[in-house]
Amino acid sequence: MDRRQRKSRKAIYDAFLILLEKKSYSRITVQEIIDKADVGRTTFYAHFPTKDDLLSSLSEEMFSHVFATAFTREDNSIEKLIAHIFFHVRDTKIEIVLKKDSSELFISYFRQSLQILLSKYIDGNDPRLPSGYLIAALSSGIISTIEWWLSNEPGISADDMASYFIKSYSILYSAIRSR
Repeated sequence: MDRRQRKSRKAIYDAFLILLEKKSYSRITVQEIIDKADVGRTTFYAHFPTKDDLLSSLSEEMFSHVFATAFTREDNSIEKLIAHIFFHVRDTKIEIVLKKDSSELFISYFRQSLQILLSKYIDGNDPRLPSGYLIAALSSGIISTIEWWLSNEPGISADDMASYFIKSYSILYSAIRSR
């Protein structure tokens, strides 16, 4: 992609995110995105066949950054990984998209990316649970925790939320073992 194409794509992403802050995904039109980005209709459709494709592409870009940097850290503990994800939810525009009616589609992309990431940490050699189930359960738990965090306790730090997430599984495990 040449510089002009990157610039147009960035303008479209930025315009889309600005519009998402102000109104729901379903109410945003391609024309509004084009106007806000100051690009032509042909330029928009050269990059994104549909508004859903724009959301998909934006999601991929956001997640690729978050998850690619997760592997560059020296401390690869699961708690640090989860804190890293939570931090980037706050640091990027992911929070904006999660709070809008586009969240179902966005969460689907988020879940897929999380599952790919977690599969690199979970080797599948634990006989207690199938690795596919564990990855799906953890992905759903992370997403639910993020949704709760953003809706109920946005002042809690990413590190504290990661700690809460890990502790919640320990508490559940202890409660089950004590019965």
